[in-house]
Amino acid sequence: MTTRVEIKTDTLTRAIERAGFVLEEFLLSHPKVAQWFNGEKQPTVKQLEQFAKQVRIPFGYLLLDELPQEKVPIPFFRTGKGKTDKVSLNVYDTILLLKNRQTWLADYLDDNGFDKLPFVGKYNAKTDYKKIVADIRKTLKLPEDWATQHKNWEDALKKLSTAIEDVGIVVTFNGVVSNNNKRPLEPSECRGFVLVDPHVPFLFVNNRDAKAAQMFTLVHELVHIWLGFSAGFDNAQMLPSNDPLELLCDRAAAEFLVPETLFLVAWTDEQDFRKLARKFKVSPIVIGRRALDLRLIEKGRFFQFYKNYIAGIKAKKEKNTGGGDFFATSRKRVSPRFAGFVNQALKQRQITHLDAYRLTGLKGKTFQAFMEKNF
Repeated sequence: MTTRVEIKTDTLTRAIERAGFVLEEFLLSHPKVAQWFNGEKQPTVKQLEQFAKQVRIPFGYLLLDELPQEKVPIPFFRTGKGKTDKVSLNVYDTILLLKNRQTWLADYLDDNGFDKLPFVGKYNAKTDYKKIVADIRKTLKLPEDWATQHKNWEDALKKLSTAIEDVGIVVTFNGVVSNNNKRPLEPSECRGFVLVDPHVPFLFVNNRDAKAAQMFTLVHELVHIWLGFSAGFDNAQMLPSNDPLELLCDRAAAEFLVPETLFLVAWTDEQDFRKLARKFKVSPIVIGRRALDLRLIEKGRFFQFYKNYIAGIKAKKEKNTGGGDFFATSRKRVSPRFAGFVNQALKQRQITHLDAYRLTGLKGKTFQAFMEKNF
């Protein structure tokens, strides 16, 4: 007789949603699980083991009275709301992956005599946002009109991310968990996050997000480093959380990307947001939000534009173009700065090849080819 295991409906629900699936959709596509959910049958041990693999959860967790609550080590802010410590498993695993990389690199830098970065936590929530922006520009050696000097957003984003890495910050762009394309990161939940550390802050940008919008995420999280405050955000509709620090980060990011003095010179009453977006290398939504904050337009106009713009993006089904050249994609996912230190530590025999594979997510000949191509 086949042994069946009793499993609670609440446990099934939590396990499915924890893995990032929509409960109703998952049950429709998995009729056997639907039978367990409805109490028509109970799973066998083998079936429950297969289910555990599907939802990426340790088998033993399913036998507990209540699933353990996995909390992210940083606050996550939601638009118009406060912070939460609950995110999908894909976001959770991405944060832990980068946290592990950061822990290793911070120890490596400390052991090898690297100084702490002077700008980490330099300011606080009471600092004027323009003072923070001025210091960031000075540190990155970027003039006020730096973005307008580039012909497109790709060049501007590359310039900015390189400048950020040059001062000691690790920048990663990815839209999946590590290199697993079957585990996407949804921008609606996470546009980016930052892990602040005095030796080596880690800054993450969701590469699945609309391309020009990534610029705002990058700078928003950059401001967090100057405030010494780790966090993640979704930033839907370009409306920040109600947290004072998030509001400050948004103001500073907007000023950095679209300086008020330059914006007022370029603005006209019948301004096309897209035209200015091309000039400043940001999303048209950033331009609309900037105009709203400077009281150049009413809320109604901004939200109508936002609605139409998002509808247009969905109609075009804009897709991430992070595929193509594997090594170019890996360079963004790993970070040139981080990979450089891994390569250096390996040559110094301070880590093994297995350590290097684990830290980069690249193995064997692929790892070797990546390092030869980049260093």
